[in-house]
Amino acid sequence: MRELRGDFASRGRRFAIAASRFNELVVGKLVEGAVECLRAHGVAEDNLDVAWVPGAFELPLTARKLAATGTYDAVVCLGAVIRGETAHFDHVAGQTATGIREAAEATGVPVIFGVLATDTLEQALDRAGGKHGNKGWDAAMAAMEMASLLELLPKDAGPGGRP
Repeated sequence: MRELRGDFASRGRRFAIAASRFNELVVGKLVEGAVECLRAHGVAEDNLDVAWVPGAFELPLTARKLAATGTYDAVVCLGAVIRGETAHFDHVAGQTATGIREAAEATGVPVIFGVLATDTLEQALDRAGGKHGNKGWDAAMAAMEMASLLELLPKDAGPGGRP
């Protein structure tokens, strides 16, 4: 049996972060965590780009465009959708998750879901460097691991072919 596992050695790899300006109090902390993580694992400043979008709903399109360039080994999506008094939360959180998954599938590049979906601002802050850690850091870890793992997987031979 052969076991394939990605690692976190990221020197020479390029990463993009797509971050939502909506709820920037929270998202800014997520971005700080992700950037700190990537730097701690050897990612050079020149190999890291951050694209700010208006809200979480705009993350999937931006992530897909970034991934499709072939420039990045992974794209990290960071946002915070906090439940309010309307159904807006349900539509935005679900569609954002679906769109981020579809961006990864369409491009073959890891597109990491680092969007908080919480009931309160306090819960979001707890996950953006508070008592539950920083989910931006966690998303960056997932990006590095997936970028490494994809290099280990057999290459696709195309339609009807075998790797």
